[in-house]
Amino acid sequence: MPELKTVGLFLITALAEILGCYLPYLWLREGKTIWLLVPGALSLAAFAWLLSLHPTAAGRVYAAYGGVYIFMAILWLWIVDGIRPTAWDLLGSSIALVGMAIIMFAPRTT
Repeated sequence: MPELKTVGLFLITALAEILGCYLPYLWLREGKTIWLLVPGALSLAAFAWLLSLHPTAAGRVYAAYGGVYIFMAILWLWIVDGIRPTAWDLLGSSIALVGMAIIMFAPRTT
C-alpha cells in the first residue's frame, strides 16, 4: 500500500507543478489576466510542499518524480491542450514510469 500512496502523491505533485506553470503561461502567452499569477504561485508552493512529504532521500524523490511528471505532462497535452499523444509519447512516458518504479520501489539495504 505504500507504493499506491507514493504514486498518488507524485500524481498530485505533478498536477500542482504543471498548473503552477500553466497559469503564468496563460498570462504571458495568451493575454489572460495577471491575477492568474496568484493561484499559479500557490500551486507552485503546494508543489514544493508535496515533494517534502516523501519519507525517502530528496535526490531519489526528485529523480523518480521526473518519471511521473513526464506521464502527467503527456496526459495534460491530451486533456487540456486537446492534442492526442503519439505512440512514441505513450512509449516514452511508460518507460519513464518504469524508471520511477525502479528508483522508488527497488529493494534496498539500509
